[in-house]
Amino acid sequence: MKVVMSIKPQFANKIFDGTKKFEFRKAIFKNQNVTSVLVYACSPVQKVIGEFEIGEIFNFDLKTLWDKTKEYSGITEDYFYEYFADKEQGFAIQIKNKRRFKTPKNLKEDYNLTPPQSFAYFNSIE
Repeated sequence: MKVVMSIKPQFANKIFDGTKKFEFRKAIFKNQNVTSVLVYACSPVQKVIGEFEIGEIFNFDLKTLWDKTKEYSGITEDYFYEYFADKEQGFAIQIKNKRRFKTPKNLKEDYNLTPPQSFAYFNSIE
């Protein structure tokens, strides 16, 4: 099973250039069968630009999470703590086997989905 995640374009691009190997989330999907993520680059791009397989999912207090992921976070420490400002713990999804699409896909036309606030489940037919 896949999920579609809305990711800001500057971070989505870092995933595919290899400088961002963790995607941070305040909350995460409960379904244990999710194995990959479709990357929806939100406004102004508004396209699915690629996908990646999920490696490990870390759930720690913020200091531990930052210490374990900072080298390949793709973000600044300030941005990390600002993002998690109202949380004591956070999640980091390890990005593996990333694949950028040659032609970005349209969420509505290609997947019959609307842009998710955070993520949405997607049952692929593949």
